[in-house]
Amino acid sequence: MIDGHIHLENGPLSVQYCMKFVETAVEKGLTSIYILDHSHRFIEFAPMYELLKQTDIRQQEWLKNKCLEPISKYQALLEEMKKMELPIEVKFGLEVCYAPKDKKLIKTILNQYPYDFVIGSIHSIDGLLYDMNDFSREILWDRFDVNEIYRRYYEIMEDMIQSDLFTQIGHPDQLKLFHYVPTYDLIPTYERIAYLAKKHHVKMEHNTGIHYRYQHEDLGTNPAFLKILKNYGVSIITASDAHQPEHVGMLIDQICKE
Repeated sequence: MIDGHIHLENGPLSVQYCMKFVETAVEKGLTSIYILDHSHRFIEFAPMYELLKQTDIRQQEWLKNKCLEPISKYQALLEEMKKMELPIEVKFGLEVCYAPKDKKLIKTILNQYPYDFVIGSIHSIDGLLYDMNDFSREILWDRFDVNEIYRRYYEIMEDMIQSDLFTQIGHPDQLKLFHYVPTYDLIPTYERIAYLAKKHHVKMEHNTGIHYRYQHEDLGTNPAFLKILKNYGVSIITASDAHQPEHVGMLIDQICKE
């Protein structure tokens, strides 16, 4: 079993903290884990978040403790970990918060570091975060047409896949987290995304974070989307989106049966 999306975000960039995730993975019978951190942790990515700061004071407040560490510190940790004899396969990478305007900066940074994988994820729609429990409904979902939010989200995803910057797409239908549902048929959109994912050789996540972190009834990617991805022969990777050691491997055994 693989857990393809595990964060160090809530702890120090240290071997001791990293090993807590490895040890939990071993206890849960995982064979491979993908450890990463968000781009918003690192100084080099700070320009990507200026629009979010300018758009709403609550986003500015959320970001005030982000982008504080140099990515070289993270790289030093990875190099130290890779020298160790670990009990299971451990890959190291990044999760990058993607917006089309940031392609050049992302490419420049990624070209400097030999990551095992890089996840591209969408967390905002043109400067508005869609997944914050405290304020996203107010600043986005209850202000704009739901159909247009969905259309823009998948338009950004198409651009992200076609950028060829990423090996993996994070939580590809997380837009459903607050149960806002479009009135149009998403099947053609799913087919377009599946076609592009196959063409550009990116993995698509079946991510359980939607269930245990946001209490959505789906265990991961919704069944219709998942079926289409499989029909197109897209590589699917199971992932927990763990942000703390005890969440490593969460529900992975269940979604492996789907």
